[in-house]
Amino acid sequence: MGDGLVVEHRDRTGAVAVYDFRTLPGSEALRRSLARLFAARCVPSRWTSHHSSRYFWHPLQAFTAYLAVLDTPVGDLDELTAGVWTQWRLSQPNTRLGYRQITTVRGLLLDDARLSAAAREALARRVLFPGTKEVSFQGAEFDAIVMAARRVFRAAHLRITDNARHLAQWRSGVLARGSEAWLLGEALDCLARTGEVPRDTRAGQRGRVLARYARVLGGQKPEHTWQRLFLTRMETVALGVLLLAEHGWNLSVINRLRVPRAAPDAGSDGPRIYRVELEKHKRGAGRYFETRNLTDDGAASPGRLITQALETTVFARAAVHVLSPGTDRLLIWRSGKAPLDDRPQREAGRRSGIGVFGFGISGVTAHRWATQQGFACSPFRRGRRTVNTLHRREPGQNSQATHDRVYALADPQVRQAAIPVIAEAAEAVVATARATVFAAELRTEADPGDQSTVTADCHDVANSPYPGPGGGCSASFLMCLACPNARIHPAHYSRLAHLHHALGNLRTALEPGEWQRQWEEGHTRLEHLKGQLGAAVWTRALTDVSDTDRHLIALLLNGDLDP
Repeated sequence: MGDGLVVEHRDRTGAVAVYDFRTLPGSEALRRSLARLFAARCVPSRWTSHHSSRYFWHPLQAFTAYLAVLDTPVGDLDELTAGVWTQWRLSQPNTRLGYRQITTVRGLLLDDARLSAAAREALARRVLFPGTKEVSFQGAEFDAIVMAARRVFRAAHLRITDNARHLAQWRSGVLARGSEAWLLGEALDCLARTGEVPRDTRAGQRGRVLARYARVLGGQKPEHTWQRLFLTRMETVALGVLLLAEHGWNLSVINRLRVPRAAPDAGSDGPRIYRVELEKHKRGAGRYFETRNLTDDGAASPGRLITQALETTVFARAAVHVLSPGTDRLLIWRSGKAPLDDRPQREAGRRSGIGVFGFGISGVTAHRWATQQGFACSPFRRGRRTVNTLHRREPGQNSQATHDRVYALADPQVRQAAIPVIAEAAEAVVATARATVFAAELRTEADPGDQSTVTADCHDVANSPYPGPGGGCSASFLMCLACPNARIHPAHYSRLAHLHHALGNLRTALEPGEWQRQWEEGHTRLEHLKGQLGAAVWTRALTDVSDTDRHLIALLLNGDLDP
């Protein structure tokens, strides 16, 4: 369309978004080249959502505006130089927006075969993702946010379910006709069907609740009328915060939640199992879908909040279905003002509301809720980081690599909590190393070719791991226990058991630091050997200690037998 300068993008629902490249600055040749690259992606196999095309459109506007003010404007993409691209890249802020501007424009331009080799090389250089400034909430702060949300939503849930029970009684016919309770039930029935309690239509009284109903409702205010069956905007935010705290979903996922379907269970008294469909935007290729089954089998179960959400939105969802059949949104609230704007939002097919009913939670509303509750910022972005890094400690609709890089490793609380874990792991490694320093080989009998030492038999003295300046072995006899050339058999057991006992006695006679420096490693190796042989063998070896064993061990401990 428009001589190749107007691109239409039809999403999976059939809705059309129009992008007019005639509105961009720059030469016609440049705009036409960009339109061609853009149109090549507006196909079902590439971009299935208008979110994707819009994600690229805004950076293109910024890029062409930059090129248009250069001293030597770029006429077409084959004139784009590495220097111009580098200047554009450096002009972008080191923020998420700057990263998006660079990477999206680069992705489009690399599809053009006319780029010079130098320009293509410059575009291909890695772009570092900017470090996040968001950190998780402190424990007490997040607990306070969740408690506030629970207090707000619990009050709403009790209010709506209590009025729902009264309406059910009226519809079942158990209330005496004409009584106060019956009149209240009639008003609730009108509210459930139309979204409004009965109001006066006479001139001068237009819009006021009819007097007989106002009396039983308790007044004319929203808390007396429509709030009996519908959530307010702020109560919906509280529900969203609880969904975040329970499952770690981000705000976009919570906003798009469809009504969960209850799966059939084993019996009428069995737990309710909900099939929850999650939808998350992904860069470039449309959306990412995931399904989870959440079971409501008690107050602390993951599906209980879903049950309560369904109970508090049941009348709103029914009213919206009458106004727009097929609408399948879970988070629906009622506005106390005039009917909401029904024009499409940025995402085609998604509307901000129908009539007096609104959908989801906007960022502005989330900030307003936080301010009303006395908190400094919206709970959703930092709250999701808190839940997934400190509570669930696993990815939430992210890859493990993204979870580690963007959430866990970048969060100060996670790094602080990791210090004792790392220290404990290091100590365990050291302990394991010390426990395995015994490297001699156990044999059932002596090898005639081995050379006898004080503590073991040496299988290959010429190839010692501890060679001396003139050849041979320079290690002390205690180090034989750490040498893979050493062989130990039952003839050594009594002498080694006596050495272990003697080192234990030395521990009580020497300063701790001196004993650790001289004898701790040898004692640790003997502990390892004792564990391998078993207590029974070790005890018997102690009873078999000879005078020769005692004499040699005494010489060893005095240093008279060291090389």
